[in-house]
Amino acid sequence: MVMRGLEKLTSAISEVMGRIGWFLILYCMAFGVSDVFLRYVMNAPSQWIGTTLQAAMVLLACTGGVYALQHDSFVKLDLFYASASKRSKAILDVLTAPIAILFLGALIWKGYEAASLSLMLNQKTPTSIPIPIYPIKFAIPLSGFMVLLVVLKHLLRDLKTVFGGS
Repeated sequence: MVMRGLEKLTSAISEVMGRIGWFLILYCMAFGVSDVFLRYVMNAPSQWIGTTLQAAMVLLACTGGVYALQHDSFVKLDLFYASASKRSKAILDVLTAPIAILFLGALIWKGYEAASLSLMLNQKTPTSIPIPIYPIKFAIPLSGFMVLLVVLKHLLRDLKTVFGGS
C-alpha cells in the first residue's frame, strides 16, 4: 500500500519535473542563441539573458536529476554492477542508499538554510536588472526532497528484492 502510493507520487512528480526540464532546455537554447546574436552580431548585449540562463541551468539540474533517477537514466560505472544478478544489484543499492540519504539530508537542510537567508536578505542579482535569487535557492532543497522520495522508493524496492525474493 505504502509502496504503491510512493510509486504513484514519485512517478507523477518526476513526470512534471521532466516537462519543466524540457521547457528549460528550450528556453536555454532559444535565449542562448539570442544572447550570442545580440552580443556579437548586433553589438547590443542583453542586460538579463545571461543571468536568467544561469538560473535556468540550476533549475534544469534540479528537475533533470529527479527525472533521471526515476527513469534509471544516470550514467553509471558498470564495471562490477552490470554483470551482477538482480539480487546482488539490490544488495549493492541497499548498501549505498544510506550515503545517498545522508547527502540528500544535508543538501535539504543546508539548502533550506541558505534559501531562507536569501529570502530574509531579499537577495537579488548584482546586475543592472536585479532578479531575485531566493526562488532558485529554494528549488535546490525542494528538488533534493523529491530525489529523496525517489531514493526511498528505490530502497523499498531493493529491500523487497533482497528479502522478498521478487
